[in-house]
Amino acid sequence: MTSGAGRSNFETTRWSVVLTAGARDSSGAHQALATLCETYWYPLYAFVRRQGYDADQAQDLTQAFFARLLEKHDVEDARRERGRFRSFLLASLKHFLQNEAQHRRRLKRGGGQAPLSLEFETAEGRYLREPPDPRTPETIFDRRWALTVLDGVLRRLRQEAVDADKVAEFDALKACLNGDLPHGSYRPLGETLGMTEGAVKVAVHRLRRRFQRVLREEIAQTVLTPQAVDQELQYLFRALM
Repeated sequence: MTSGAGRSNFETTRWSVVLTAGARDSSGAHQALATLCETYWYPLYAFVRRQGYDADQAQDLTQAFFARLLEKHDVEDARRERGRFRSFLLASLKHFLQNEAQHRRRLKRGGGQAPLSLEFETAEGRYLREPPDPRTPETIFDRRWALTVLDGVLRRLRQEAVDADKVAEFDALKACLNGDLPHGSYRPLGETLGMTEGAVKVAVHRLRRRFQRVLREEIAQTVLTPQAVDQELQYLFRALM
């Protein structure tokens, strides 16, 4: 792919649409922002819980935050944070929590209508299953963000496998994405899948290449420039350490 083609594709990513539209009325930008919020809401919910709010309060505050974010559509913080959606969300949430009482009154006046379909029914169970972590809420937010990105990539790859009628192969090979060989050899995987060891090696190589490409595409949705993709990928892997 040429660099020109790469720029052309990048300009259509969700976060680029949001920032390009700015504060102007744009249904495309609004939908792009809503999609990003629906994808990456959980790290924010967990961050709110780490501030001492109970589950019900965290749900209300997270929903109210997104309601205000979609209504105001203020991207100035994003520009100050070099166009990274991750940084924009956390900076916006911190500002929102500082004015929590005012915004909760606004939510009440609005009847508590949910602006997004967020999976709160699973959020608290997910939060409680996480082990205690002594790091700062900001550091934990970054880790949860990274895990959310990776989870999205794996779900997308699995759906591609379902569509190609290769879901059993994907489920068996996905453990190889981190570079480790189950049982130290591809042979057991080949026996399970009815493939030769050489065929398994080729399949793993293809899956790793596809994983890397989809991961880059996912990251590209959350930054402003193509040059920022590599920087954000490095940040993601550091957050997982």
